[in-house]
Amino acid sequence: MKLLLDGPHGARFAGELSASRQSYFSSRIELAAQSDPDFVQIVARQHAIGVTSGHKFLLATWRGVPVTAFAASFLDTSVAIFTLESSGLRRPADLVGKRVGYRRASEGDVVFDAMMAQLGLPRSQITKVADRDSFDALRAGEVDAIIAAIDAQPDPTSSAFVKLNVIKPQDYGIHVPGLVYFASNALVHEQPSTIADVLQGLIRGWQFTYADYARSVPVLAGAGPGSLNPERLRFELQQQRPLVLPTGGRIGDYDESRWRTLRDILLFAKLGEEDVPLAQTVNYQFLRDVYRRSPDLAAPGAWSEEK
Repeated sequence: MKLLLDGPHGARFAGELSASRQSYFSSRIELAAQSDPDFVQIVARQHAIGVTSGHKFLLATWRGVPVTAFAASFLDTSVAIFTLESSGLRRPADLVGKRVGYRRASEGDVVFDAMMAQLGLPRSQITKVADRDSFDALRAGEVDAIIAAIDAQPDPTSSAFVKLNVIKPQDYGIHVPGLVYFASNALVHEQPSTIADVLQGLIRGWQFTYADYARSVPVLAGAGPGSLNPERLRFELQQQRPLVLPTGGRIGDYDESRWRTLRDILLFAKLGEEDVPLAQTVNYQFLRDVYRRSPDLAAPGAWSEEK
């Protein structure tokens, strides 16, 4: 059985890597990194399990790809808007009249537009600059802000480090599933116990990752084909921690309101038509069952602040 990651080994797949390295899956699960625009289709074709952005998953289901989401990896979007601290741009309203670097039709593009619309800010007065979404472009003054992933920012030990302001869509009422776990419909119907087992392993993998960095970082640093830098890994894990372990939340849990928000902003962006209703593509039962069978998985003790 394959568990496909939409992107290279790294902090955003720490739960999967930990589960694999620590043998938390009871069945034989092969982890493989596979970046591809048709990632969701590939998972469906291989009758596999995958992890990708909620944005990419939902658009694929609307195109008829037979897959079902069963849990979240990042419970919220990892998209953020970055400005230089010295610019004084700290709130969405400060971006009116400014240049914003972005990537076309990306999750960030859609989430940014939805945030500005929700706040009633004039998007027509913002100059969006395609393919200028790098921290280099921001530092060089080519743009006033960039839309990028929270874990992509330079860490304090990097030569590229510069003090930044971070604007998070979550702080302005935009909550959508970030990274989601999904499987081919065939697998959901024919091998539900395999999915339940994988989900339990993933939850334990994320618990291991965040219970103690002194234990998990060395395991993760040696997990990929190329070794990962332990300091960088730790920094990225800290950046994404609230997305995996929100205060008062459970690992993997998502709710219907986040999915509805994502559907609405994709329709607002005219990226597709909802041909398949959410009720047919998002399953909540696997999560409920896993937490009911193993109440210890939801125990808050593991989430005392970093040891």
